[in-house]
Amino acid sequence: MRAVAYNQNRRAFTLVELLVVIAIIGILVGLLLPAVQAAREAARRMSCSNNFKQLGLGIHNYHSGFKQLPTHGTGTYMPGGRDIWDAEPGRTISANRRLSFLVGLMPFLEQQGLWDQISNPHGFNADGSVKTPPWQAMGPHPDQIQYPPYTTEIPMLRCPSDPGVGLPALGRTNYAACAGDSAVHSRDPYLNVDEKGEDAAVTFPYSVDLGHANQSNGSQRGMFVNTRQMRFRDCMDGLSNTVMCGEIATDLGDSDSRTMLPNNAPWGAPSEKNECRLNPSFAEPQLDPERPRFWAPGAATNVLWGRGFRWHDMMPNYSQMTTVLSPNSQLCSERSDSRDVVTPASSRHQGGVHVLMGDGAVIFITDSIEAGDKYAPQVSHRAGSPVPGSRSPFGLWGSLGSRAAGEVIQEQLNQ
Repeated sequence: MRAVAYNQNRRAFTLVELLVVIAIIGILVGLLLPAVQAAREAARRMSCSNNFKQLGLGIHNYHSGFKQLPTHGTGTYMPGGRDIWDAEPGRTISANRRLSFLVGLMPFLEQQGLWDQISNPHGFNADGSVKTPPWQAMGPHPDQIQYPPYTTEIPMLRCPSDPGVGLPALGRTNYAACAGDSAVHSRDPYLNVDEKGEDAAVTFPYSVDLGHANQSNGSQRGMFVNTRQMRFRDCMDGLSNTVMCGEIATDLGDSDSRTMLPNNAPWGAPSEKNECRLNPSFAEPQLDPERPRFWAPGAATNVLWGRGFRWHDMMPNYSQMTTVLSPNSQLCSERSDSRDVVTPASSRHQGGVHVLMGDGAVIFITDSIEAGDKYAPQVSHRAGSPVPGSRSPFGLWGSLGSRAAGEVIQEQLNQ
């Protein structure tokens, strides 16, 4: 028999076919990556919401135990004037009533060990060396980098979408107390006393005054008021209609207008120091026109006052937020420091921020929420401002920040 020859020629891919396959794979990968990134961000956003819910649960448990909200602006205090507060050994002895509401919440956020370190004398520095004499109970001034509890990063206080970490910050926080729809007198932890002038020495004991206490009563309209014992019963507008805490992005040192204070020059003259109170968008001209979320070159100020840099510090830039400007708007200060700062809520999420309502609900508020007139003066006792008790000039967003202004909320915020 004659052998049959089989055709052993095998056909391969042509170059054109190979390029087509590679192009198809590239298109599929290009379509898939944004979906993967969106899924990851959705997971991070859900984790952030869960952190906020735990914080709300901790606040409600605290209120059940102590019949008040945790005080924002508390801790040890050493009278004697600014010369003692701002120098050694004052800074290592006294917290100067600058501890935030988060410090008292530690046992209710599963941080009993950290609370034990703060509430008792501490004999070690952050570098491991022995401290003699020990740090006193309730800690030193909030800027003391060698006090170990102040450098502690608490996972529950961090949003997974925020990459900020490390110095010059101490322990960071992405969750802040709501001071309401006015930033006037949002800094001073001495609201029940009269400082007898901004830079004058303070005598002790204090006499009854008509200064900061009255100013505070007129302008601090949020769930938290500095140094005051606030209760749920003080929220006359309803807990479900009032923002208790808001999300904030921490500073990355990149001149982000949401996280770094603007330099008030050339508007820093004494006669113009109240411009931010009369116009919360006073700093807008300092924004970079090509990158509106960032300050123009040279406009950003001290990097040590970055947003969210100290979870334990009650100062506005570190652990407060206001409902004056809409979410993710720029910061605005009376002067080039951390005094009376308009501190909008902000986040690394797309399109909005989380807020914690008084009833414990966590709601995602979009940047486009109705926020009234962003150039309107803030409520206060000072000349040119809406008088205390007025409706919020900042629309729905401002109304959600005030606890007892009597505004009617008609929108379904959680839908």
